[in-house]
Amino acid sequence: MKYFSLLIALSFFLQLAGEDLRLDVMFTNDLHGGIDRYEATFMNPEFPPMLGGGGSAATYIKQVRKFSNGRNRDHLLIDVGDFFQGHPIGTVTEGKAVIEYMNMIGYDLTVVGNHEYDLGEEILREAYDLAEFPVLSSNIVRKGTTELVDYVQPYIIMEKMGVKLGIIGLTTTDTGKMSFPENIKNVDFLSAREALEKYIPLVREAGADLIIVAGHMGLPYEPEPAFEARYGNDAKPQEERYWGYDAQELVHEVPGIDIFFGGHMHKGFAEPWVDPANHTLVFQGWAYGSSLGHVTLKIDAETKTLSGYESPALREGVLITMFEDQFLPDPVIGDTLRKWQAMAEEGMDEVIGEAAIYLSRLGGGAQNLIGNMVCEAMLFGTDADFAFLNLGGIRGDIQKGYITYRDVFNVMPFDNQLVTFTADGRFLKEIIEMRVSGSRHGLRVAGVKVRFSKKRNNYDRVTDLIIGGEPWQADKIYRIATTDFLMQGNAGLALLTQVPESAITRQELNLRDVIVDYIKRNSPVTTRIDDRWVQDDKSDLSPLLREELQKSGEK
Repeated sequence: MKYFSLLIALSFFLQLAGEDLRLDVMFTNDLHGGIDRYEATFMNPEFPPMLGGGGSAATYIKQVRKFSNGRNRDHLLIDVGDFFQGHPIGTVTEGKAVIEYMNMIGYDLTVVGNHEYDLGEEILREAYDLAEFPVLSSNIVRKGTTELVDYVQPYIIMEKMGVKLGIIGLTTTDTGKMSFPENIKNVDFLSAREALEKYIPLVREAGADLIIVAGHMGLPYEPEPAFEARYGNDAKPQEERYWGYDAQELVHEVPGIDIFFGGHMHKGFAEPWVDPANHTLVFQGWAYGSSLGHVTLKIDAETKTLSGYESPALREGVLITMFEDQFLPDPVIGDTLRKWQAMAEEGMDEVIGEAAIYLSRLGGGAQNLIGNMVCEAMLFGTDADFAFLNLGGIRGDIQKGYITYRDVFNVMPFDNQLVTFTADGRFLKEIIEMRVSGSRHGLRVAGVKVRFSKKRNNYDRVTDLIIGGEPWQADKIYRIATTDFLMQGNAGLALLTQVPESAITRQELNLRDVIVDYIKRNSPVTTRIDDRWVQDDKSDLSPLLREELQKSGEK
């Protein structure tokens, strides 16, 4: 705390000597209910530091606000979406606890994220009804119309130190492809680019000096190589891809944006990515409340234009990790959150089994230990031949040793249901081929052995395929296990919507409960990285696969 106070104080006294106004913008994205205290096992599995959640964030926010005087220094606190679904305190309370926390600490706004619809629009509306701050999105409309849904505003204009800030909200258009159709049956998600091209002039006409976009879409994991691959020396605009535009494309192709606060990608950047053409600053934080974003924007007092920015920490840049021992939780907010957390997590620390090894998300290609174990649990809970999940469907690790229900919740925080369906070998192979086409890298799987080559043409990349220990057969009917989320065509698996309802068995089992049952019955659980999924760019069709393809008329 002493280091933090000295740093902020130094920044404050230095700015008194300058002419620039300073706006401390603090930001969160992809909170996913991470307002609770939790151990940062992703930093150190053996000796994880404690993160203080919303209590520590409140301490930091209040400290920064002390330096505001409203004349030449002020502050702003924003959230960029996916606010509740992921930690028990958010999921169990259906988002209400997170909104109440945001009210207590005084957020200025939030943006609608894709996971906001995980429990349906009406439950989301009930949470938003509690908000004492505006909810922004300029591209969510009532289905079949151009009218924005009634729980959002497209933008707000706030005045700070005589400078008018026009803040436009955006929601990723892949929400329509990642949500259960029933949950979004009454809404449409319009092009983010078209929304910006519509609202930037309107916000300027309303008197905004600076344009800020708070958008639930993010930067590529490696921004510089991605930009070079997209544009290079060619300034031709990008076509809107299946998943819609990301933050990098928007700030490059839509002029007039001064600052963009992004999210959705769960990857934070200590410094902003700066678009080389429009010079827009793009900031993006980490997920689950592990850090708080904080940038001090420098604004020319005469022209009211952005003149630069300052980072509050030398080592962490604009992302401040919420270590509890550095930022002691605010006594009032911290105590309140601990009470809510205790109620939401009742029974979650009951031991259900044991892990013989550390089941980590680390790994190469489509395999990791936790993913392999989860798919093996799906096979165990059904009579399926093949089980699969999307690569991003698993959100936590399990440490070696005792396993609690909390551990399983962290692995599978979303309420996905287990589903099985029957299909012939051709359809099964098409699922796999789809997930290795283009730049895709596969699926989490069990019950199969897949070898593929990226040197081969799309939909002809699988060079060997074994199902249930036997060579793949085109005409054989297989039983396949997955989730209701994927059966709805999400995560790019639109072909699953072709499966007739008569071929689908809805197990009425929460995948989280299936994993718990597997752990109870198979402790100490273990698995390994094996040959279930192998990329071999030198491989050619195996004799058995070639023979079956020829026999079935595919080759």
